[in-house]
Amino acid sequence: MASGERGSTGMASKRQSLGDAKLAKLDDFYTQLSDIEKELRHYKKHFKGKVVYLNCDDPRESQFFHYFSYNFEKLGLKKLIATCYKSQNMDVFSEVDSERAVYLEYTGDKDGDRVPGRDEIEVKCLNADGDFRSRESITLLKEADIVVTNPPFSLFREYVAQLMKYDKKFLIIGNMNAVTYKEIWPYIQQNRIWLGVTRIGTGQMWFRIKDDAPVKKGQRVDENGNRYQTIGNSAWFTNLDHSKRHEELTLYRTHTPDAYPSYDNYNGIEVGKAVDIPVDWDEVMGVPITFLGKYNPDQFEIVGIAKAPLGEPSKVYPKQTQVSATGVRSTVTKLNDGPALKVEAPPIDKTYYEIDGEYYVQLYARILIRHKRVTA
Repeated sequence: MASGERGSTGMASKRQSLGDAKLAKLDDFYTQLSDIEKELRHYKKHFKGKVVYLNCDDPRESQFFHYFSYNFEKLGLKKLIATCYKSQNMDVFSEVDSERAVYLEYTGDKDGDRVPGRDEIEVKCLNADGDFRSRESITLLKEADIVVTNPPFSLFREYVAQLMKYDKKFLIIGNMNAVTYKEIWPYIQQNRIWLGVTRIGTGQMWFRIKDDAPVKKGQRVDENGNRYQTIGNSAWFTNLDHSKRHEELTLYRTHTPDAYPSYDNYNGIEVGKAVDIPVDWDEVMGVPITFLGKYNPDQFEIVGIAKAPLGEPSKVYPKQTQVSATGVRSTVTKLNDGPALKVEAPPIDKTYYEIDGEYYVQLYARILIRHKRVTA
């Protein structure tokens, strides 16, 4: 499922901080099996003998539940647990709107057909609503070794905080911009959370949505009438090690001042793409946050981030005149929000800033890195 696979975040929004039904619906996305298979195949060694917990997953809809139940023996799992809302009748695969919270336990194939049958899946009712923050859900979380799901993007900060509090291994989906959240960034810098394996970017991951979901940009319909939504730069976040994380990035460019201008308000040079990192520069460099998809902790050190208020700038600008690409002028302080480059002349095709006759452009958040040099 995706941003809250309609599971234990539950539709509990009226009693806890999910907000309202509108917010819950906006978080109602379902991850495709193909995306799950592409990512999970890189972690098989981690699952042997482990209890896996899907705490945002309704098995009627969840492809996560499908993947782990059908690959239970192949992965060597000890137990699979899923928490979700369900209807009052005990048909787990009912299409009736959920009214009752339940959890499921599956401990493997019992009849030899290698299919997780209904009689092999133990279904138990929860006393509370199944929200991942409820006492019952936390008890199940404590039992688990690894959590795998797509939590609600709107609750990503709180969800990750819980995983870290209980020291859980996990593989979850979130928005790439989450790396710039003040609650998430310290874990990234400390190498306690990193990105998964499969490619990131808009349009790289499509989530199935309900037929009555709001119509918006970034949607498509397949030949069977199923609706799908792509959600910004979706990415896998994990603390499970994988081989791609240790692949060395091949570099070939060398530093020149013209090609790599220095920031005006942060210590570092601008590197627009990870492949353009100069091989001969030993000082600080700023790279886009997408660099994390190629980050090898054996090759690079993360020094910090150029984004207020997470990263401390070397200077603060006074109020400035912002000039939009269409020529609209306004007085702002936005230049202090991120890394800035001083330019000789105002660009004609993008927003720029003017202070006392000098011109600046602002870049999106940059991760500040430097090479790790191995000495003999």
